[in-house]
Amino acid sequence: MECDVLIIGSGPAAWTAAIYTSRARLSTVVATGSIKFMKGGQLMTTTDVENFPGFPEGVLGHDLMFKMEEQSKRFGTTVVQEDIEKLDHDSVGHLRFLAHHSKGKIFAKAVILATGASANRLPIPGAQDNELWNKGVSACAVCDGPLPFFRNQDLAVIGGGDSACEEAHFLTHYAKKVYLIHRRDTLRASKIMAERVKNDPKIEIIYHAEVIEALGKDSLEAIKIRQNGVVFTKEVRGLFFAIGHTPLTELVDHMNIQKHPNGYIKTEPDSTKTSIEGLFAAGDVQDFRYRQAVTAAGTGCMAALEAEKFLSETKVGSAC
Repeated sequence: MECDVLIIGSGPAAWTAAIYTSRARLSTVVATGSIKFMKGGQLMTTTDVENFPGFPEGVLGHDLMFKMEEQSKRFGTTVVQEDIEKLDHDSVGHLRFLAHHSKGKIFAKAVILATGASANRLPIPGAQDNELWNKGVSACAVCDGPLPFFRNQDLAVIGGGDSACEEAHFLTHYAKKVYLIHRRDTLRASKIMAERVKNDPKIEIIYHAEVIEALGKDSLEAIKIRQNGVVFTKEVRGLFFAIGHTPLTELVDHMNIQKHPNGYIKTEPDSTKTSIEGLFAAGDVQDFRYRQAVTAAGTGCMAALEAEKFLSETKVGSAC
């Protein structure tokens, strides 16, 4: 299979990019993933999405992804529901990229990498998939904290860095009380963020502690905490992991692509261009600041427009 643009991923960045490139009459293939990369990305594990424009009553995460996929197909996007196992650069002339999957190969003139990032989670009993995940347990306070389920409730955040402090502070706008649970004796956050948390009357920091179990039947009701060897229970309605994210860059690591020190793909300022010509990065694989569906969609649009410009400037015809 040959195409002008291969998009790897299937979250808001990928589908937005596909809508733009397909409307521009560029032959577009979206490799969604099947096992290694979950089709639909992180939003497939999210229930109510209330902060994506155009849905005043909110929308389920998987419904939003389905609508985006159908919109891209309307303009001619080809969807390959396979994991890309390997991506090679500069393979066949102007077809600069060769992607391998279990059922064949895809040659492309340009690639938009939108594989996203995975939220780091801890193997806490009760907090896993098919347990209380998305039933009070989350990894995004900004996404889920404002939901009615969490309002005026006691909530807990795991972590001690800037992200954890920011999320704990954010949750105070909605929660009755926020417990910040950190395994060490001091916060790892910057001084200003640490002071903001320590001085917030709604936040209680529990040092030398770890959550060892999430409790509840249909939704989270309490957590077990071990502190200095003593185990006790706190009644909370929300538990938020804030221990970082891991960008899914494995497909391009062998290309010596430029990255930030934290592992996210580095793009040119105000651009989605990477250090490899013809390869663009959009969404959470390159965004470690905002990590929102709407900002991912915005960078997907940017990547599509930049890919279109790149292909126009290379002056080669359609691949399909």
